[in-house]
Amino acid sequence: MTQTAPVTVLTRKNRTGLALAAVLGLLDLTNLFDVPVESSDPDAAGPPQGIVIADGILGVITLVAVWFAWRRADRTASRVVAGSRILSVITSLPALFVSGVPAWVVALVAVSVIASVVVIALVLSRPAPQPGAAA
Repeated sequence: MTQTAPVTVLTRKNRTGLALAAVLGLLDLTNLFDVPVESSDPDAAGPPQGIVIADGILGVITLVAVWFAWRRADRTASRVVAGSRILSVITSLPALFVSGVPAWVVALVAVSVIASVVVIALVLSRPAPQPGAAA
């Protein structure tokens, strides 16, 4: 007798988390259009060019992983979504602690961090096994 792995379906929590992750990934991706021109002034306003590019790449990774997680109910893709969101949060945390950052940027980063924590919790919640699947 062959044993088959249980087929999983995404719950409403998982789908909500993936949709929010896609929005955050798109926002990260739009940062690529604001890549600062290489400046000789190290005190130039805004994040370093490397961080902006890394966030854009993390946005692409998030979007691709969301697509795989949504279409295939793939737990590995869900973990990649969570990992890319964690790395994106880590790259934005300095804005909360560096002096001279405008208050609206700090507020935006804080909302982004909170949204990412919610996304991670929703995406990593256990999907329900499909009814009638062999366990």
